[in-house]
Amino acid sequence: MQQILVPIFICVVLPVAIVGIIYYASINRTNKRAQILLKALELNNQIDSDKLTEALQDPRRKSARDILNTRLLRGFIYTLIGLVLIVTELVSSWTDEFGIVVGGIIMAIGISYLAVYLITRKEVKG
Repeated sequence: MQQILVPIFICVVLPVAIVGIIYYASINRTNKRAQILLKALELNNQIDSDKLTEALQDPRRKSARDILNTRLLRGFIYTLIGLVLIVTELVSSWTDEFGIVVGGIIMAIGISYLAVYLITRKEVKG
């Protein structure tokens, strides 16, 4: 019986508990920010609510420039890994096309990241 319970707890209960803890922590963080904002507005009507809201934004939130640079980096990484897999498979003496297929898929992901970078870079200034 114990041999069955341990894998069930590891594969089912533990992931559900982790997701639940992260979810409730996120809700708690949002509620705390909202309480701070409401309390500040109640105490002082002269406060600029837009600036206060900006100050209470999630500090882990990336700027548009950071997101754009991440897309460029991922695009180059995936494209080069796919290219290396394809070239390695073509140069090797194996007749298996698995490396070409996987390399093509990875390269397509990289090219899509680069395409999104090229399209969205016009929207980001500076």
